[in-house]
Amino acid sequence: MADVDVDRWHGELDRLHARIGVRFRRSEPRRRARQYLCGLVSGLGRKNGWTLAEQAGDVSPDGMQRLLRWADWDVDAVRDDVRDYVVEHLGDPAGVLIVDDTGFLKKGTRSAGVQRQYSGTAGRTENCQVGVFLAYRSSKGHALIDRQLYLPASWTDDRDRCRAAGIPNEVTFATKVQMARQMLARALDAGVPVGWVTMDEAYGQSKSLRVWLEHRDVAYVVATRRNDDMITTTMGRARADDLIAALPAQAWCRLSAGVGAHGPREYWWARVPVRICWQPGRGHWLLARRNMSTGEIAYYVCYGPRRTRLVDLARIAGTRWAIEECFQQAKNETGLDEYQVRDWRAWYAHITLSMAAHAWLTVARSLTTKGEPVPATTR
Repeated sequence: MADVDVDRWHGELDRLHARIGVRFRRSEPRRRARQYLCGLVSGLGRKNGWTLAEQAGDVSPDGMQRLLRWADWDVDAVRDDVRDYVVEHLGDPAGVLIVDDTGFLKKGTRSAGVQRQYSGTAGRTENCQVGVFLAYRSSKGHALIDRQLYLPASWTDDRDRCRAAGIPNEVTFATKVQMARQMLARALDAGVPVGWVTMDEAYGQSKSLRVWLEHRDVAYVVATRRNDDMITTTMGRARADDLIAALPAQAWCRLSAGVGAHGPREYWWARVPVRICWQPGRGHWLLARRNMSTGEIAYYVCYGPRRTRLVDLARIAGTRWAIEECFQQAKNETGLDEYQVRDWRAWYAHITLSMAAHAWLTVARSLTTKGEPVPATTR
């Protein structure tokens, strides 16, 4: 948080709080929500119910727990307010929507959705909850704009267990791909300006999700597995790795996928047209990225404007790192993974407020970069 002067930008936090304040029916939870946001962006070593309560001057975490579990406020409406706030400051017609999930390590068996399952965060199977997220990326910055808690079938098949964790009866099993589609639909229906969608192999290999994006005429660059079955331009079928292996050496170009922590992230890139009967003005490609050191190849399925260049596809593929940075920033700076709650509603409440705090930091950084005048505080 060193690049953001929290005190200097409290006026912007006041504006964000005023924006979401209408979602709280009473003044006490409205006031406490601001205290919660301030605690999340503070320099506290840990950001849980006890430490946030102490930061606010409370003698116990009861008030903060009440805010998350029972207070009368519309959590999903605040989610939409956060999304609109991000779009207001970062929105761009060339913006990119990014889907990914992250794990939250937990002990016990009572937290909503917890079980031993693969956590990309840990890189192995752990006892954890998994959240599926949607991020927005533009040249002005990136932030999380939507979230859903994944519930394994072991949970949704046990309604007594669900009720004990506060999970509504109408919530049924949904795959992570289905959750991704729901969040993308919410963003598109809300008019979020977007030029492209990108996601990793876990989501990109879903043909149904790719077809759905095409029906909405949303361009995408999504990772897929090497043995994905491709329809060729001659109406045949071939594996992705076979199509790329057949390309001549001159088909590969050295391009940067964007600037990383250690400078340009350069790889060798190549593409080959796929599919037949392209829609007017649209094209389909199989894209490959080869590591310059190891020779390892990653594969992407692409759909977009017919005049899209190889360098454009490489750039969009490279934007997926932005959601990983969102996770890292939100966990390190706004307590995304430091909650001490078990029930469904409290998870959504904490995650939404953490997303709001992260969006504020992102906007503050964006305004600082542009040299905007210091907002006047209303405190």
